[in-house]
Amino acid sequence: MKNIPLNDLHEKLGAKMAPFAGFNMPVRYSSDIEEHKTVREAVGVFDVSHMGEFYVKGERALDFLQYITTNDVSKLYNGKIQYSTFPNENGGLVDDLLVYKFSDTEYYLVVNAGNIDKDWEWVNKHNTFGVELTNLSDNYSLFALQGRKAKDVLAKLTSLPVKEMEYYTFTNGTVAGLEHVIVSATGYTGAGGFELYVENKDAVALWNALFEAGAEFGIKPIGLGARDTLRLEMGYSLYGNDLSDTTSPLEAGLGWVTKLDKNFIGVDILRAQKEKGLERKIVAFEMIDRGVPRAHYKIHSTNGEEIGEVTSGTQSPTLGKGIGLAYVKAEFAKPGLELQINIREKLLKIETVKLPFVKSTV
Repeated sequence: MKNIPLNDLHEKLGAKMAPFAGFNMPVRYSSDIEEHKTVREAVGVFDVSHMGEFYVKGERALDFLQYITTNDVSKLYNGKIQYSTFPNENGGLVDDLLVYKFSDTEYYLVVNAGNIDKDWEWVNKHNTFGVELTNLSDNYSLFALQGRKAKDVLAKLTSLPVKEMEYYTFTNGTVAGLEHVIVSATGYTGAGGFELYVENKDAVALWNALFEAGAEFGIKPIGLGARDTLRLEMGYSLYGNDLSDTTSPLEAGLGWVTKLDKNFIGVDILRAQKEKGLERKIVAFEMIDRGVPRAHYKIHSTNGEEIGEVTSGTQSPTLGKGIGLAYVKAEFAKPGLELQINIREKLLKIETVKLPFVKSTV
């Protein structure tokens, strides 16, 4: 079990620490609901330094990334970020990731913590393009400053034009007197804000500066518990729950980042899958009856037929009812249907809905 660089600081703050993706992580500091509402209504900071970062450099960097990811990397410009996936040879997903473009020969990949070793092996295995790969995962800390007041907090600490930054763009410069901080207008909450990449040696200084600048806005540290409810209210998929080595990006509702007109690993399988038609798809649902959906609960049609399984579920603090994502037979994967979920051997009513569950404030 690895510790993130600020592990001792989180323990001193009274965080409940628990294993997640091979790391000892802060799950909550007060309560999941309180922390969730802090991000939705004001501003909070997540320490997500467990995430992985790979640096890609070389004349054929674009060709390499076009081959190992599903999205069209050629659409990126300097300072732009793209959501994408690593496909495998069987039509499944190695991981989902973010691609940052620094220049025509320099890119940055941000991957999931639990997949760092697997992804690193994967990108090296397919590096037949002569690019230089560097695993920076142990060198950087990552803080997610999220919420409607995030811009106000960060603007106090930097001369970078953070209030004018567009969603899914990034810049780098001096923040809180610390040089070479990457400021990314991204997040996993739908509440707006930034993700800040900083060298480990400067992590404590940046964390403290954020809390000093954010004091007037009621800033709080936020754990992984609230991160999960926030992302699920937006319908954002989580690798290991909603995405896996056996999950097709088309089944997962990620056709928008799966460009079948380019050549990438496993593209023929996905083209055939699209032509034939999908047997199952992901769908969002809300509880009609009272109950909290959890992963692996079975979904049934109104006549009792088992048609799928929940991959993510929770009680939405914003909506005050249970919400979830599930893979079901394709004919049931559309909004407006009444279905049933098996919770403790009782079939309870649910309704399929269109995402997001809660409107984004980005």
